[in-house]
Amino acid sequence: MNNNKMIKTDNRIKQLFKRHNESSKIMSLFLTAGYPDLESTVDLILGLEENGTDFIELGMPFSDPLADGPTIQYSSNIAIEKGITMDKIFGMVRQVRQKSEIPIVLMGYINPVLRYGIDEFCEEASKAGVDGLIIPDIPIEESGMISEKIRSQGLSLIYLVAPNSSDQRMQKIDEASDGFVYCVSVTGVTGAREGDEVAQSVARFINRVKQNVVKNPKMVGFGIKTHEDAQRIATDMDGFIVGSALIDTIREHYPENDWKEKVFDFVRTLKYGKS
Repeated sequence: MNNNKMIKTDNRIKQLFKRHNESSKIMSLFLTAGYPDLESTVDLILGLEENGTDFIELGMPFSDPLADGPTIQYSSNIAIEKGITMDKIFGMVRQVRQKSEIPIVLMGYINPVLRYGIDEFCEEASKAGVDGLIIPDIPIEESGMISEKIRSQGLSLIYLVAPNSSDQRMQKIDEASDGFVYCVSVTGVTGAREGDEVAQSVARFINRVKQNVVKNPKMVGFGIKTHEDAQRIATDMDGFIVGSALIDTIREHYPENDWKEKVFDFVRTLKYGKS
């Protein structure tokens, strides 16, 4: 167990950012575990990696996802209806680890973690091969209940900053984060937005992030749905995060015979642009 912890002290997230070539942007994709069905998640993760994804945010479905827009709420509901559980999510990560070292961050709400048991959750996540956690509904002031447990298992704890975060709060979050800081470009729930809307609201926010988040790499997300969106918004960031646009693409094509190929085409275009 100690050997496992030593490996994870410099986990896959940190290794990724150390290797990062600033001429390209890191791309993270959010995928709801168990969507569109329980059997597809592992193949999707491996295919996303093959088509340019640098790390995965694997969503832990929850029945009351207050910060999520309709797209991710829909995918969470489908996954719950199909029988997703926390143990099945850990099992999916174990299966990925048989073939891939892509960094995996679990993202979701604190309720399922508390229901599982904080100690047991962190230990199982670490043993399965998870690299970090994002739990948006635990503010930094209340995170002491879980942060020590997370870090004792060698996992990164990633916090979010948003346009309504004060400069002082951004600095505090930068100090407490471990791995990267998730920069939420638009105040509100998740969801793909029009490029102009994102661009107008994000420029001043990105400037403030650059001034106040200096310790950690910075990933920007919420509202990105095209390669052009990503490159424009992430200009001064280390990379970008896309969730709803990926889920929308899966929903549009599933269960066509070639639905995965169409999803992977979308991912390649998102990362590299149209050839």
